[in-house]
Amino acid sequence: INHIVHNGGLYKRPFNEAFEETPMLVAVLTYVGYGVLTLFGYLRDFMRQWKIEKCQNATEREEQKDFVPLYQDFENFYNRNLYMRIRDSWNRPICSVPGAKVDMMERVSHDYNWTFTYTGRVIKDIINMGSYNYLGFAQKTGACQEAAAKVLSQYGAGVCSTRQEMGNLDKHEELEKLVARFLGVESAMAYGMGFATNSMNIPALVGKGCLILSDELNHASLVLGARLSGATIRIFKHNNMQSLEKLLKDAIVHGQPRTRRPWKKILILVEGIYSMEGSIVRLPEVIALKKKYKSYLYLDEAHSIGALGPSGRGVVDYFGLNPEDVDVMMGTFTKSFGAAGGYIGGKKELIDYLRTYSHSAAYATSMSPPVVEQIITSVKCIMGEDGTTVGEARVQQLAENTRYFRRRLKEMGFIIYGNEDSPVVPLMLYMPAKIGAFGREMLKRNIGVVVVGFPATPIIESRARFCLSAAHTKEMLDTALKEINEVGDLLQLKYSRRRLVPLLDRPFDETTYEETED
Repeated sequence: INHIVHNGGLYKRPFNEAFEETPMLVAVLTYVGYGVLTLFGYLRDFMRQWKIEKCQNATEREEQKDFVPLYQDFENFYNRNLYMRIRDSWNRPICSVPGAKVDMMERVSHDYNWTFTYTGRVIKDIINMGSYNYLGFAQKTGACQEAAAKVLSQYGAGVCSTRQEMGNLDKHEELEKLVARFLGVESAMAYGMGFATNSMNIPALVGKGCLILSDELNHASLVLGARLSGATIRIFKHNNMQSLEKLLKDAIVHGQPRTRRPWKKILILVEGIYSMEGSIVRLPEVIALKKKYKSYLYLDEAHSIGALGPSGRGVVDYFGLNPEDVDVMMGTFTKSFGAAGGYIGGKKELIDYLRTYSHSAAYATSMSPPVVEQIITSVKCIMGEDGTTVGEARVQQLAENTRYFRRRLKEMGFIIYGNEDSPVVPLMLYMPAKIGAFGREMLKRNIGVVVVGFPATPIIESRARFCLSAAHTKEMLDTALKEINEVGDLLQLKYSRRRLVPLLDRPFDETTYEETED
């Protein structure tokens, strides 16, 4: 409500997002835990050096000892001594469609997670709370599978060429027109890899003499793209509009370092949903600042497209905004659409430019035809162009599942990060020992979860990350919640004191958004 009152009606709906502060005792114990692990790590490295303990990590051969080291022992200290203890919580191989339930291959380790062996047993019907299958299109039956199988028999699996040479199929053209219509933009272009959509296109848009303003929690693909571009990069606090406005003001007042010339371009990089925090970008405020300071906006909708908005059209649809206000709309097909690849949408001039200058367009092999057909069929389903209301029902089901799951976890006493409408739900674990313990205990109870620790998160903010899906039934969610509640009591994870910390440092009315006239 505060956002609506203080920001001049920018928000057309309530925007409830909060991050409960870490209890002081938990923070202290977390640091102590990492300290103990580090001390034992040094002790074990000493024992390995003197052959008291077997050294299993990569080392140089004796005849290479006088060379410049290929493997930096200290750089791998964390992997050897901390990550290795809980390595069994990651890279678990599944052997089924990543739908609402999955089958997982059982594996064991007899050398403390350095190597794994498969037992030959398959653990059946694990409730999948980790895959980005937001709308449930990852399935082996149904309209998408049938359409992809038909295209596979007609076009084959691969294209064996780039779009600029012999790899431009009629299916690619159909997909791009459909995506442009779905987003409400003039034109769109599809790419075979979501990560490369960011990392290879940002360098085509900005370069030396340009300024990138990037959210501190942006995805690695955005960070890599910004670094490859050669532009100057400045970081603003996560979703903090005062921090962003200060950087914009300074950029315009001071210009480039040393020369004081104006920046050629100023590009703001943000995400729709932040995949580790579960937060949603404050897009109305970002657009207002973009217009006020005459900069460009690059929006990464990897997690929000399909998962947010009344019609599943992402964060722009969620806030009821005009797609034309976003200069570059980027997203991926790997999550809500159950496929692979990414897209960029915007004005026709922008897309025509990228078709020529984007490294992904010029050098990467075209998208596989069955994958293209999977996307076309799922997008048409969401838009209702398949003659059914299945897509609309899935979008609504995801929203209901998200609100129900988040509310129940908060009622149990867990600290939950992010926005109440975000299908990415981080549950805070904090202590390093609880990262592995939570993942193992949940797997014992036939629940598959993703646990995340340092360096993917701040050192004291380890967490489990749940991803909701429209394919989850209420019975599945209730089963998962029951087991999460049990494990929460077992591991003493219910830290919440219901004391919420506002995300911004200052009151909302300290930022003004009047658009300046030319």
